[in-house]
Amino acid sequence: MTIFLIWVVAFVLIAYFANKRWECGVSQGLDKMLPEVLKSHGDNRYLWVAALAVLGATTLIRPVDVLLVAILLAVIGLIIVKLANWASSMAH
Repeated sequence: MTIFLIWVVAFVLIAYFANKRWECGVSQGLDKMLPEVLKSHGDNRYLWVAALAVLGATTLIRPVDVLLVAILLAVIGLIIVKLANWASSMAH
């Protein structure tokens, strides 16, 4: 229960500060990192604030879990890229 309460407090604080600083830098920083399809251009403010707050609070509470998920996604992405390259070379 205490971990949940700490997560909720971290979520609320991260969401508050991200929302407060949205126009001053969060939106521009987010747009620099994302591909064109996902860029917010200042729109979808509350969706991105909530996503950043969930990711930030989870990273604060369970950093090893987040790291393992990131590694797993990177490995899956690498396998998909390798399979796509292999399939495209077989098509020629």
